[in-house]
Amino acid sequence: MAKRRVTAIVRIQLPAGKATPAPPVGTALGPHGVQTMEFCRQYNAATEDKAGQVIPVEITIFEDRSFTFILKTPPTPVLLRQAAGVDKGSVTPGRLVAGKVSDSQVADIAQIKMPDLNANDLESAKRQVRGTARSMGIRVEG
Repeated sequence: MAKRRVTAIVRIQLPAGKATPAPPVGTALGPHGVQTMEFCRQYNAATEDKAGQVIPVEITIFEDRSFTFILKTPPTPVLLRQAAGVDKGSVTPGRLVAGKVSDSQVADIAQIKMPDLNANDLESAKRQVRGTARSMGIRVEG
């Protein structure tokens, strides 16, 4: 069987189990001729157990208008906001503290994010998560 040629790779962040053909899905996939309803049905089925989270997805679109998709881990800022119990980061990071997370929570987030990070070990992943927390105005204690 001949290989299918890839025409586009589209990355979107969607709420788990709640994708609809309206924007951003329709505007991202429509120009490539992909059936948006079919994608939404498959995405919602794959993410129904992760309700309430934002799940990034990488959609590979082929020349025959078929597609495959890979689910990624939730974005680090979303996980940090949930762990700190805040709605958003600080308006002025470095001056105003929006919330606090413990070192064990940072380790848990790093463990979740490990497959998608370019870190070789857990310590490197924890440093990346700490950097994101610092840029959001969330203090890491411990």
